Amino acid sequence: MQATLRLTAAALFTAFALSLQAQDQPASPAPAKPETLAQRQQEAWKMLSDAVLEDKRPEVRTQALSALSDLGQSARANRLIAQAMKDPDLDVRSAALVAAGHAKASRLLPNAHKLLDDPEPQVVYTAAVILWRDFHDHSGEDILDAIVSGDRKTKPTLIHGAEHQMSSTMHSPATMAKLGVTQGAGMLLGPFGFSIMAIEYIRKSGTDTSRSIALELLAEAHTPASRDYLMDALSDKDQGVRATGARFLGKTHDRRYATALAPLLEDDKQPVRFSAAAAYINCTQQLP
Repeated sequence: MQATLRLTAAALFTAFALSLQAQDQPASPAPAKPETLAQRQQEAWKMLSDAVLEDKRPEVRTQALSALSDLGQSARANRLIAQAMKDPDLDVRSAALVAAGHAKASRLLPNAHKLLDDPEPQVVYTAAVILWRDFHDHSGEDILDAIVSGDRKTKPTLIHGAEHQMSSTMHSPATMAKLGVTQGAGMLLGPFGFSIMAIEYIRKSGTDTSRSIALELLAEAHTPASRDYLMDALSDKDQGVRATGARFLGKTHDRRYATALAPLLEDDKQPVRFSAAAAYINCTQQLP
């Protein structure tokens, strides 16, 4: 009997001691709740918005605009592009024009028309090209006519609408020389954005653009095999390939790819993060 009581007391004492020990230990953290789809989507929007509106580096703003161009008629994306059309940097204004054209954002036509009177030849040229090529709007015909005519007399009978201020100076050798150096800056649209600075970034980063272009062409097949290529691209060592893979998966607007795209929102390369952000938004419910 006494032995039994001793055993019982010992057991109780041991249990009590263990309970005190447990109280001294820090509580195990509760498992973090996985981010909801809506939270990740807001994270993606904030990433792109902050880049366009707050980042002081023009090359970052142009890269973000490239991603925003993939969001098409999204009112929220269009507002950011419209804001970038007022940017003090000429490459960013050019990039915003290209983004508007790529997105077929007809609501931005009035903003594009204003840039036909921009003080920079590159921006004016880009506006005229984008309006004509992407919107079938001939408002900048006098600009294009002046460029084609060179030092010859322009053909006013070809002009639809008012003549723009820059068209009278497009004949200048100095203006044409400047345009010849910069006209490609606003025309490049890809995972790294556009502008001379972005092109230089591609060159220095060691990105293999030929692989990105090949992947883009394969993606246009819209077959299960092409989707496999895009999924494999998300883990590729080349940042350009990862960005292209994300971008074209986004064009599927298929929510099943959101999970695969989510890790790229934290990629160590900014252009990849931007492409993934737009793709994630495209693959989930777009917010206004």
